[in-house]
Amino acid sequence: MKVLHIISSGGMYGAEAVILSLSNAMNQGPHRSIIAPFANQPHPNTQLYERATQEGIEAHTIPCRGQIDRSVPQAIRELALQTNADIIHAHGYKADIYVYLAMRDTRTPIVSTCHTWYDNDLAVRLYGALDRFVLRSYTRVAAVSPEVEQRLLDAHLRRDQVLIIRNGIDLRPFAAAHTAPQSGPSLPSPALKVGLVGRLAPEKGVDLFLRAAAMILSQAPLTQFLVVGDGPDRQKLQSLIDELRIKNNASLLGRRDNMPAFYASLDLMVSSSRQEGLPMALLEGMASGLPLIATNVGAVSSLVENGRTGILVPPNDVPTLSEAIAKLLREPATRNSYGAAARERIEKEFSAERMAQDYLHFYEEALKQAQA
Repeated sequence: MKVLHIISSGGMYGAEAVILSLSNAMNQGPHRSIIAPFANQPHPNTQLYERATQEGIEAHTIPCRGQIDRSVPQAIRELALQTNADIIHAHGYKADIYVYLAMRDTRTPIVSTCHTWYDNDLAVRLYGALDRFVLRSYTRVAAVSPEVEQRLLDAHLRRDQVLIIRNGIDLRPFAAAHTAPQSGPSLPSPALKVGLVGRLAPEKGVDLFLRAAAMILSQAPLTQFLVVGDGPDRQKLQSLIDELRIKNNASLLGRRDNMPAFYASLDLMVSSSRQEGLPMALLEGMASGLPLIATNVGAVSSLVENGRTGILVPPNDVPTLSEAIAKLLREPATRNSYGAAARERIEKEFSAERMAQDYLHFYEEALKQAQA
């Protein structure tokens, strides 16, 4: 079976990590996974393409000039023929819409994974509504969480059309990072590191993380708060750091290529999101043996077991978030216990191999339906 993954990628974020993990797991057996991100103009992002080729995964790019490009459906059809793909797998609203336009008159099954929708403004809400309308015509649709599944059902997709498939992760790079020498400047031992990984956008709640940091630094002035990721709110968040007067302790590090080494350098990981699906960053943190503090949104509670692998806090509650971080900074034994339990949970329930098996069944059902 050959599966062609298509995505409009803005960088190496959750959906991209899912595609890479799934592709690597599938390519271990008789099946083949091919990755084709859009080369969006005027700012094509080639990170996913480059990562795929580095990891030995067949990859292509699809030229796309702006939000509306009439040549894209033909380019997708030609790539599907060139790669002899059995299934086209779209990720995200832009890919969903273009794949539908490209393949609607063919017998090739089209499937999609809905990672989540962030309804931050009118344009994004309209795109999300159009996406869910188009998905009614898809052969099968995977939802990463029950919340995403319910939104699809509310948009009148058939119940037998939608399947929940939880994200999974390749554990090997994150285990290896703990035994590799760490790079970067060394810090005094009391300077514990607290990290957040995510797109710099409102839904990720990075502003809440920084405000919680400011409260903690009044009592633990050596703590370092590190944010990895990029996005539209970068300048706004840098201004907030200056306003809070925490620039010596809080850093926006941008993108990082070696994420396992970054996780291995942390003592504690935080997710302060206002909205989520099933965040890959938390899976990666758990695979790295990190204790977690996370807002109880989306499917986060299916990952973070309160009092066992970490602490769940309400969204948009800076004082409670700050208290939870401060508690784990004070309690190394609790951090170690939560981190070990987090790693064990990932090994048992969220491996890339388990995800690949779920998707293979998903693809087989889509092929059966298309051939019926």
